Amino acid sequence: MNNSGKIDHYGFREYDARWVYERDIDDDGIIQLGKGLGTQIINHTKKNNPRVIVGQDYRSYSEHIKEKLKLGLVSTGCNIEDIGLSLSPMVYFAQFNLNSDAIAMVTASHNENGWTGVKMGIKKGLTHASEEMKELKDITLNQKFIIGEGNIKKIDGFMDIYKNDLITKNTLDKKIKAVVACGNGTAGMFAPDILRSIGCEVIELDCELDWTFPKYNPNPEDLKMLHAISKAVKDNNADIGFGFDGDGDRVGVIDNKGNEIFSDKIGLLIARNLSKDYKNSKFIVDVKSTGLYSNDKVLKENKCETIYWKTGHSHIKRKVNAEMALAGFEKSGHFFFNEPLGYGYDDGINSAIQVCKLINKNKKKISQIIDNLPITFQSPTMGPYCKDSEKYEVIDDLVEEIKKIKEDKIKIDDQKIEEILTVNGIRFSFKDGSWGLIRASSNKPSLVIVTESPTSNLRMKKIFQFIDKLLQKTGKIGEYDQTID
Repeated sequence: MNNSGKIDHYGFREYDARWVYERDIDDDGIIQLGKGLGTQIINHTKKNNPRVIVGQDYRSYSEHIKEKLKLGLVSTGCNIEDIGLSLSPMVYFAQFNLNSDAIAMVTASHNENGWTGVKMGIKKGLTHASEEMKELKDITLNQKFIIGEGNIKKIDGFMDIYKNDLITKNTLDKKIKAVVACGNGTAGMFAPDILRSIGCEVIELDCELDWTFPKYNPNPEDLKMLHAISKAVKDNNADIGFGFDGDGDRVGVIDNKGNEIFSDKIGLLIARNLSKDYKNSKFIVDVKSTGLYSNDKVLKENKCETIYWKTGHSHIKRKVNAEMALAGFEKSGHFFFNEPLGYGYDDGINSAIQVCKLINKNKKKISQIIDNLPITFQSPTMGPYCKDSEKYEVIDDLVEEIKKIKEDKIKIDDQKIEEILTVNGIRFSFKDGSWGLIRASSNKPSLVIVTESPTSNLRMKKIFQFIDKLLQKTGKIGEYDQTID
């Protein structure tokens, strides 16, 4: 086996690939990845020259990495159609619009500068999940490459085709004043134009492209970004604030009073709205999402079912597809609209449009619409450092420990654990509807912690303290990226 090319095998994650460029993967490693992906595409499509859409985000090194990836893809016989600077949903859309066989998007989404990665897919509207990633890892690291001869062509002007598709399908009756924040990421080239064109009055916040991310990472779960949007909403007396991540497939929402609305609750409002027109529908939500879906009166009235599933855009996308669900909502801000509302993939700008339509239809302020939901106290998504080599073992041990706590009827803040869900890490729930979640991050060396209580802020914090105590006891946890007092 030829050992040229550096590729850290931990970069092959649950549903995409991510590395720190040059430290974990070098140029030859990226070429090898392209060869691996090209081979996998040919094996799955049974075509000698499958057509592959390729795009990249705005990071300083992304175009260079894309060129190396293309070299690998072409060497297997893939025909490349390069649509240039893109959002991930623009690449997903291109697969439908141009009827291609596969896609590869060079992006590390909201990860810090220095990171790179690739989001990949073969079946339209779906991206690689764990099975495909394991297969890709095996082909790439063991160099089981097909040799062929492909070609490369550039597709000019596709950005406008993508923008116009969203604009022509969506117009608003009334002007909505929206703060649009992009954290200097790629969405700055797209979101303001599209939202302005459907009828929003747009106040731009950090929409100039700057690959150094001078203020904060473009991440709609990042508190710094959310605080900046909140201030801009209040300063401008705006109706809504939107925050987009680095590759434009997620959105965070701030209401007209400057308060963050967690994306799972926005999802519930959209689900309620849709359930009236689409009775007996299924909705998929991830395990980080609010417990309110389970017993929501509007969803029950309209005979709709909610299924909690694994966190991760690929997992939810596939579950929406497999269950023929109407929509899927992820706490991190990925929303998925299936036929007849969309193609099933996640698009942050389309999600923002759906929120605008919700305001438009209800003729109320978003803060008044959210007031129709029961109050719950939610923690932010918190990520304590944990090595990639140890994080899954830590979770396995904690699952067993929490199962025993339930069995022994040990109380946490005077409550016994009533229910355990282990579809993705462990989510444990109490009689009053409070719950806590611990899982391994799919794309970083860290764990993921979320807690919620409909009873009190104190109970939410007590559940977090219980989780933190278990984690600290392992001796394998580093600093949190953010935490609660």
